[in-house]
Amino acid sequence: MDVYIKGIGIISPQNTTDSSKFLDEVVAHDTEFLSCVQPNYKEFINPIQLRRMSKLIKMGISASKLCLRDAGIENPGAIITGTGLGLVGDTEKFLNQVLDNNEEFLAPTAFIQSTHNTISGQVAIALKCFNYNNTYSHRGFSFESALLDGMLLIKDKDAENVLVGGFDEITPEHHSIIKKTHWVKNDAIKSLELLDHKTSGSVVGEGVAFFSLTGEKDDNNYARIKDLKTIYKPESNEEIEAKIDEFLAKNNLKKEDIDLVILGLNGNVDTDDVYYHLADNYFDTNYAYFKHLSGDYHTVGTFALWFAANTIKHQNVPEVARFRKENFTEKPIKNVLVYNHFREVDHSIFLLTQ
Repeated sequence: MDVYIKGIGIISPQNTTDSSKFLDEVVAHDTEFLSCVQPNYKEFINPIQLRRMSKLIKMGISASKLCLRDAGIENPGAIITGTGLGLVGDTEKFLNQVLDNNEEFLAPTAFIQSTHNTISGQVAIALKCFNYNNTYSHRGFSFESALLDGMLLIKDKDAENVLVGGFDEITPEHHSIIKKTHWVKNDAIKSLELLDHKTSGSVVGEGVAFFSLTGEKDDNNYARIKDLKTIYKPESNEEIEAKIDEFLAKNNLKKEDIDLVILGLNGNVDTDDVYYHLADNYFDTNYAYFKHLSGDYHTVGTFALWFAANTIKHQNVPEVARFRKENFTEKPIKNVLVYNHFREVDHSIFLLTQ
């Protein structure tokens, strides 16, 4: 059975809440990390409840309602989310309270809201949805695990439609910690010039996205998710090529059939080698990249999937996201492959078709 994306709700460092637009107005960041463009939450959440919610919970509920509105669905058959780090802001808030109050007189709200499954639970409460509810936290495979679960529910006919999401946030305190590693660039740079800085590390981002999956074909669907594959710690670029060969053959495709390859280039000279290798030696087609728009984080696959689905729906690759523009040729976009990895450990492949 085929799985289709019927609706999308996404809050990101770009203006992505309007599903009719596709990167019409690009937001340029020149800060140390990329924060989300906040919508008007009063459109989605009761103002009285808003006061008690952290930023990520507000974004999660709003993105889920955006998605269901886009899909024309009131109540999903299941809610599945993936997150790498969960609610970082609430975790920090609680730990700071522990330190400030000498471990006494602690307010429980931040602790209760710091668990990884808070978003899926809060979304279920907001939607009054009592169906299957699950959260995955598998580092760089968190969203991919959630998506695979949702696809299996559709294929096994355990649900007619499934709400699948991914979320991660960045805070100044958390950024100051990871800045001590070689995964983050030392200085603030202009995000749209990410690939021009040939140095170690990338720029961190954040985002929340939900996808409404269905097994019913419809002209209004964004795209069909044909397949998904994850690769854990491949030893060489040749192994990755062999895995992609296998993946395409399984789906009765050749690499020449791919109209667009979306690469997870993040400007880190230590880890971008595989992307350049695939562009130089494996695929011969149009390329796009996206992390200069979103930043890099555990569940950045949500932004990549949103981007891929919209290239098919709009039959367009925005100029700002084209990689190697001088070789870009205008042609119909039927088959799109997304290749991304998180810190050279968790490698993911999405295959989308019309």
